[in-house]
Amino acid sequence: MSSDNDNKSPSMLTFALAQSNYLVGDITGNVEKMIGFANQAKKQGADIILFPELALLGYPPEDLLLRPSLANRVKSALNKLSEIKDIVMIVGYPHVDYHGTFNSAAILHNGQQKGFYHKQYLPNYGVFDERRYFDKGRNQVLFDYRGISIGLLICEDLWQEAPIKSLKEQGADVVVTLNASPFEQNKQETRKALLKERAKANDLPIIYVNCVGGQDDLVFDGGSLAIQANGDVAHEAPRFLSQLMLASFDSKTATFNSQPKPPLSLSPESEMYQALVVGLRDYVNNSGFQGVIVGLSGGIDSALTLCIAVDALGADKVYAVMMPYEYTSQISLEDAQAQARRLKVSYTVCPIHDAVDGMRMTLAPLFNKAKADTTEENIQARARGMVLMALSNKFGHLVITTGNKSEMAVGYATLYGDMAGGFDVLKDVYKTQVYALANYRNRLEDTDVIPERVITRPPSAELRPDQIDQDSLPDYDTLDALLSLYIDEDLGFDEIVAKGFEAQLVKKVITMVDNSEYKRRQAAIGTKISHKAFGRERRYPLVNKWSIQSS
Repeated sequence: MSSDNDNKSPSMLTFALAQSNYLVGDITGNVEKMIGFANQAKKQGADIILFPELALLGYPPEDLLLRPSLANRVKSALNKLSEIKDIVMIVGYPHVDYHGTFNSAAILHNGQQKGFYHKQYLPNYGVFDERRYFDKGRNQVLFDYRGISIGLLICEDLWQEAPIKSLKEQGADVVVTLNASPFEQNKQETRKALLKERAKANDLPIIYVNCVGGQDDLVFDGGSLAIQANGDVAHEAPRFLSQLMLASFDSKTATFNSQPKPPLSLSPESEMYQALVVGLRDYVNNSGFQGVIVGLSGGIDSALTLCIAVDALGADKVYAVMMPYEYTSQISLEDAQAQARRLKVSYTVCPIHDAVDGMRMTLAPLFNKAKADTTEENIQARARGMVLMALSNKFGHLVITTGNKSEMAVGYATLYGDMAGGFDVLKDVYKTQVYALANYRNRLEDTDVIPERVITRPPSAELRPDQIDQDSLPDYDTLDALLSLYIDEDLGFDEIVAKGFEAQLVKKVITMVDNSEYKRRQAAIGTKISHKAFGRERRYPLVNKWSIQSS
């Protein structure tokens, strides 16, 4: 049987970029996936196949890297991959020897490991914690294949100027970089700008392979690239999708062939929405849950969460529960039912009157006629949380919570109530973005999946008569702008006031954010889409005396 290589010019070298989801800890499954991609690439005429950073173990492996059996498992996996013949494999893997543990790339060809490269720059910011686990690589690595000198880099190495410059000085013709680059808004344009800058500055073409899929609170969005030495994009893989992308390099002209049809560019709302869908889909499926439960309130947050759940898992795996109390409006009941029917999900109404009244009766002697306050409101939220968690226990479905980033920031949520659950789909989505995503999702179909008045009527927790969010919070446009400055940009009190915000409001909001850290520490994880998500990116002490004046 012949391959596409039979008719290929001797000066052409075809790279295959195996952009896919490599599950953390599943070394056996990842090896099988790599073997499948390698055989497919050979049939399509590829000479070299590239796998993302740490693809053998998955990224980020965290403390799995400290397991005593890691070295033997990796060695067995590399031996298995070495059985693949007639194609060079460049594999991201953890290298363990008496010198330490390294984030590495192995060069495998026809039964042998021809060499390896250790990552030199270990990121220790944002979601990255590599200095905890890895030792620093010291040497540049080039390898020659069919007369072409190929330089190796791993992710953060490319964000620094020195490694690629050194490869150029040593005679590299093309640079390959293995990556596990998580999604955040506008990240693909940032990557392209970096690659263009590095390629032009060093007159070197670059191949950039990334992974896809959700891992805990991170989503990897693919978008693998082949960049010409002049900075032009020759090939770009689709975002959020697994794909084997081929790019041929002509050593005579030092250029890649051109991609016949580039993927569609994504709008800000589209890429955010896809990230949220992928994050929920992979968390639920890879954790082994058979479905999810959503507390549907008739409000916009639960409405958007329901849409994302259906798009991620299918309507047959989504169970919506409406839990009305005496303050639940008829509009909320109607809108929740309308959306559930439109999306064809299982829908149940479970009133919580008896649960709330029973708890109030239990607590009455203890409260000793104290004046009613938010405590009684929170009993409603906690009754709903109890119902949802009971259903989860009984039927094995994951409860997904519906709180957004604005609410989580200022503590506008109830511990063990609406915060009860295993995954918060909108945890890193500000309320203004929730509205934008709801409108985006409605535009995708002829008939609105989120009823229009859910989007247009004032948001309310419906825990007391005629309640709206703005009774306790500033309008969301103002609140989100202020929160973005304080959380995402790390500006302090004086700097935010200097931007035109009223000082008393800034003080109130900052205080609410700081005082709610204990709630966020107990919150469910949720997909990261921003530059500064709550969780592993923003870690503050629960008890501290950092004052507004010293900020």
